[in-house]
Amino acid sequence: MRLEFVIRTLPKKHPFAISRGVSTQSRNLFAIVEHEGFRGIGEFSVGTGDPLSPDVAASQLGELAEAGLESLSIHEVYADMRRRGFAGATMAALEIALWDLKAKKAGMPLFELFGLPKRQAPTSITIGINSPQVVKERVPELLGTGCRNLKIKLGSRDGIEADKAMFEACREAAKPFGAALRVDANGGWNLADARSMLRWLSERGAEYVEQPLAKGSEDQLPELFAGRPLPIFVDESVHFSEDVPKVAPCVDGVNLKLMKCGGISEALRIVAVARAMGLKTMIGCMSESSVGIAAGAAIGALFDHVDLDSHLNLDPDPADGLDLIGGVVTPRNVPGHGAWLRDA
Repeated sequence: MRLEFVIRTLPKKHPFAISRGVSTQSRNLFAIVEHEGFRGIGEFSVGTGDPLSPDVAASQLGELAEAGLESLSIHEVYADMRRRGFAGATMAALEIALWDLKAKKAGMPLFELFGLPKRQAPTSITIGINSPQVVKERVPELLGTGCRNLKIKLGSRDGIEADKAMFEACREAAKPFGAALRVDANGGWNLADARSMLRWLSERGAEYVEQPLAKGSEDQLPELFAGRPLPIFVDESVHFSEDVPKVAPCVDGVNLKLMKCGGISEALRIVAVARAMGLKTMIGCMSESSVGIAAGAAIGALFDHVDLDSHLNLDPDPADGLDLIGGVVTPRNVPGHGAWLRDA
């Protein structure tokens, strides 16, 4: 089994601002595994403000590969990476490549390998923190792609009045499209502002609020959860399946990301634990190309909400292999997760 790496800089069409900062591009690592004439590909991508380097990821994965991968199952490889303390995005690059390879060897689309249908919920498309003036131009462009749901990033450093002005601008601009409105604060509110914003947003038709409080403030979730006017999802507060029971009594659902949990194997465990505890599920993304998004779409049928849209904000997307049909990120009927990196 041979492992090689490609690092690409991915410019964004529009700067992407959240409560933690602004990104205009990302440096992503693509891991390519070759065995018996088949090639599997996975991707490393980190979130805004994360300093983790793809060069470090490549070095760690290279050392792991030297120890030998052929005799290990995908779950064993993942467990080894967890023991070594690899970051989620680092693990995901190799783990996704191995699942892609396995499905290609089986001659099956990855979603079929997991016994899943291609059918899934329409994706949200996300608008970062912007002024109302920018929002009025950007929202029609985003919803013009055919997406039916708009996720609005709030948690502005200028405070909740700035958040309200942006949300109102989004709501007005989205009206002609009939889009559902979702909110993600990325932990940008304190408890008092979160309680105020949940009430305010519920009166204006928001469907749910994601990560209203910062990671580390989970002890305040019970107070916010009591009498909540909107469903609360957590994202940054849950990285792995063992994190779910800690927050389950005081949230309505969890948002997992392959780049956060380390790939598909742990994503399946998170879904299983969340469902067992009566929670809703959501799958999101960092700054992946179509490679990472295709891996998420392969298990998309498991989720109540889908937020797989990062590839739509790339200029250009260095990969191909996905279709957006009726607002649904749709994998193709080909072996593997279906995406490939151009010129690699």
